[in-house]
Amino acid sequence: LMSAAGVWGGLVQTGGSLRLACAASGFRFDDNAVGWFRQAPGKEREGVACFSRYDGTTDYADSVKGRFTVSVDNAKSTVYLQMNSLKPEDTAVYYCGRVLTLMCPVNYYWNMDHWGKGTQVTVSS
Repeated sequence: LMSAAGVWGGLVQTGGSLRLACAASGFRFDDNAVGWFRQAPGKEREGVACFSRYDGTTDYADSVKGRFTVSVDNAKSTVYLQMNSLKPEDTAVYYCGRVLTLMCPVNYYWNMDHWGKGTQVTVSS
């Protein structure tokens, strides 16, 4: 499983920043892409960011472009999500996982495995 360690996650005011870290445990990344998705109460799963470890390309939801950055530390098998200029609508449980492809396809967030319990991000207005 990937444990969404929730490092630097939690509660923040509008406009603030948070950094989520997610470490792989019990499996290898291999060359798979890795991604983050989120789910708010009563809403559908939403893909947030995807990073292709194969060619270094990224994919972001329109709602987070320019504010969120996904990165990977291969040596630590850890995926990061730097979130800046946070908005109340970013409030959700965030999950990381391994995408079952090398690249980041459309709707990659429905094609992932090994995600952990997720970490709550709450942005107050």
